[in-house]
Amino acid sequence: MKKLLYIGFIFLLLIGIASCQREEDVIRVGMDLKYPPFETVIDGKPAGISVDIAEALGEYLGKKVKVVNTEYSSLIPALQSGEIDMILGSMSKTEERAQVVDFSKPYIYFQIISLVNKNFAQANGLTEDSTVEDLLNLENATFIGLASQVSVQIPESYGKQVKVATSMATAVEDLVQGGSDILLMSGNPVADARNANPDTTMIIWDSFRAAPICVVVRKNNDQLLEKINAFIDTIFDEGGLYNQLYDKYDDEIRSILGGKGIEFYFQE
Repeated sequence: MKKLLYIGFIFLLLIGIASCQREEDVIRVGMDLKYPPFETVIDGKPAGISVDIAEALGEYLGKKVKVVNTEYSSLIPALQSGEIDMILGSMSKTEERAQVVDFSKPYIYFQIISLVNKNFAQANGLTEDSTVEDLLNLENATFIGLASQVSVQIPESYGKQVKVATSMATAVEDLVQGGSDILLMSGNPVADARNANPDTTMIIWDSFRAAPICVVVRKNNDQLLEKINAFIDTIFDEGGLYNQLYDKYDDEIRSILGGKGIEFYFQE
């Protein structure tokens, strides 16, 4: 009987050790899978540019990647609570966020462009070739954005009053209906909104600024951060990750952005 108990104990111990080893071999990457072509779901599986970058990072770290689909606003709390090990999902570095989490070097840049109500644009002589300065000089413009995102932070930094929406869909609908005039956002969401509302919206392509998109880790996780930064240094190696992403996604991005390709996201 004692022998059987001993064997059972050893068996459970081995299972526990194997389980710990498996957990150590997996890195949990948080992202919100609602933003193609960066973060999405295809055939029931996570897919997109961020997923490909995460997989490449996992290979570099010698770990299997588990993508954890997490609402964008919940990503930092999930990281802080230990539900995920890092965020790799189109999150830009801001001073506010940097107070509670640490950021890697940028691995991509989002150009912040403008979706404009077409009637407002025509009334104020705006075209797709208008500039940031043209927009900022409009005293009668109403900006709208999403809470805690650059769509609010950037116009506020110029002293503009900004309506705050709870979601991209709500913000776009308000702009389409004429409740607001200008929405700042990165390329794909703006292009998607324009493509869905071609008669009521237009894009001004001049960029307010490039938002540095980084991998996010818990505070003081310096060892992991150092490895992530070393990986990011390899992205533009000959035949490296940038070239792979270009071959895979450039045509799709050009079709969405009306001729602007993946280099639109890789320029500072």
